[in-house]
Amino acid sequence: QVQLVETGGGLVQAGGSLRLSCAASGRTFSSYIMAWFRQAPGKEREFVAQITWSGDSTYYLDSVKGRFTISRDNAKHTAYLQMNSLKPEDTAVYHCAAKYPYMASYNFWGQGTQVTVSS
Repeated sequence: QVQLVETGGGLVQAGGSLRLSCAASGRTFSSYIMAWFRQAPGKEREFVAQITWSGDSTYYLDSVKGRFTISRDNAKHTAYLQMNSLKPEDTAVYHCAAKYPYMASYNFWGQGTQVTVSS
């Protein structure tokens, strides 16, 4: 079992940057694939980015490629999402998630942090 706590959300103007952090409890953080999802009001939750346990492979939603960077520090049990060149359409609640590599879906979720981008 792992507990995830996101921090770093807030209000930012378009073109600005934010860095989200996801702190994980437990001793097996390095075993998990970590990801970020987001959900805007009235919309379904969507995948944003994923990073493998070693950090050597990352995957992104097309609309955030080149602007967002996912990373992790296994020693600190923390995953990050650096968000640059933010747009109003990035406004959403951002959740981090974790799963074991053999799992088909993410089964550990954080409570989310609000990101609001003003135009």
